[in-house]
Amino acid sequence: MAGRLTLYIFLAPVLLWLFLLIVLPHIDLFFISLQAENDMGDMVWSLSNYEAFFTEKIYWLTFLRTAVYAILTTILTFLITFPIAFYITKVVSLRVSGFFTILLLVPFWVSELVRIYGWMILLRESGVFNHYLMQLGLIDKPIEMLYNDISMIMGLVYTSMLFMVVPLISSLEGLDDGLIEAAYDLGASKIVIIWKIVIPYIMPGITSGSIVVFMLTLGNYLTPNLMGGKNSLWFTEQIYNQFIASFNWNQGAAFGFLLLILSTLIIWIGLKVTRQNLSRALS
Repeated sequence: MAGRLTLYIFLAPVLLWLFLLIVLPHIDLFFISLQAENDMGDMVWSLSNYEAFFTEKIYWLTFLRTAVYAILTTILTFLITFPIAFYITKVVSLRVSGFFTILLLVPFWVSELVRIYGWMILLRESGVFNHYLMQLGLIDKPIEMLYNDISMIMGLVYTSMLFMVVPLISSLEGLDDGLIEAAYDLGASKIVIIWKIVIPYIMPGITSGSIVVFMLTLGNYLTPNLMGGKNSLWFTEQIYNQFIASFNWNQGAAFGFLLLILSTLIIWIGLKVTRQNLSRALS
């Protein structure tokens, strides 16, 4: 009884914190999303805010575009971070791997806003890249590298790398090097070893990292807005416009819950297709 009482005392502040800052605001927003003005200007219970998402083409097309780019960003993030994680855990020594891990963490000690502005300084017409390209004679005039889908995806991949590489490093550290050496001795190629041994073993890490990167990318507002420009058409910008620009909190709350529901559905479908277990991936 004393042990349980101690546990409840330690859990009480955490549970209270979660309830006040996460659960309670979401409950309030959910009720707001179910209200709409009638012809008399009075607020009534209605599903019209949710219906607007499916009846207005721009809304669901924007979400579809956002989801596709979020999936693409997740795939690119894995393809970039997997060789880095493998090199840190299986190639270099323990001391060097710790140094490289710190190098991966250092950029993320700075605010995301500062890092995005750093990329904007590099990519803008008067930026570093254009300056050296003109100095080398490769271009005659500056090229606009910002405000397009490529630069936006590059920024999203950069801001998401840490959340993919950490689960991969954690999973690869548990992989016995003897399995890889035995496969080499039996004549397996590098591709076969990665595909048949490494990937299946670290699949929980891939799954957990992919879920985090996908959710963060789908709900990202800063990077698409700054690097994608006015033509980014990101769904979070639709939510922002409803709350801030139009002062339509009912519609914005509905869009927020639709983002939560649809993103959860996409993750559930992904887990079923890949035959992964969410509890194992998050353990």
